Amino acid sequence: MGKLEENKLQKKNRLMDTAFSLYTTKGIVRTTISDIVEKAGIAKGTFYLYFRDKYDLEEKLIVRKSDELFRHALEYSGYAGKTAPEEKLIALIDDILLQLKNDPHLMRFISKNLSWGVFRRAIIHSEVDYAAVFESIFETQPTDRKTLEIEVYTVLELVGSTCHTVILDSDPVDMDTYLPYLHRAILAILRSFREDPPVRPVSA
Repeated sequence: MGKLEENKLQKKNRLMDTAFSLYTTKGIVRTTISDIVEKAGIAKGTFYLYFRDKYDLEEKLIVRKSDELFRHALEYSGYAGKTAPEEKLIALIDDILLQLKNDPHLMRFISKNLSWGVFRRAIIHSEVDYAAVFESIFETQPTDRKTLEIEVYTVLELVGSTCHTVILDSDPVDMDTYLPYLHRAILAILRSFREDPPVRPVSA
């Protein structure tokens, strides 16, 4: 990377880091582009070289933070040392949930956005080959990628939709109490994908 490209990347990263700090303290609605560039020490015109508006920046931040969550899980969850595919997937999920639990600012920013759509965008922009990771976990072939995609989608949507209030508000229970129930639901989903394929409804 040349010096010019490195300088541009540093400015973009500074804008994103500053925006994350402001979004998670003041809120996105109350944060202006002027707030972001002033705190980052970057000219306002430079902002528009990288982002359309503050909501475009928000979306890119969500994708970046999601990618960081998954990268951390791949490195530190110990999933590779597990034997069964189910154990590997649960290890990854538990690490992600622990990260969110330990970082309230990140939790509030990203938790409601932890969904398949965000994960797909993270896949596109990440240097990590997530498809290969999940194929290795479930020992599937590329020809089975669509079924694997549906499987990961189902689990990810379950985790994203059920854990927001559990982590933030301990409602209906705290995370430690909820985890065994979440694991049970994930295992049930994974077992269903190992059984006969779903029967398609007959069109009227």
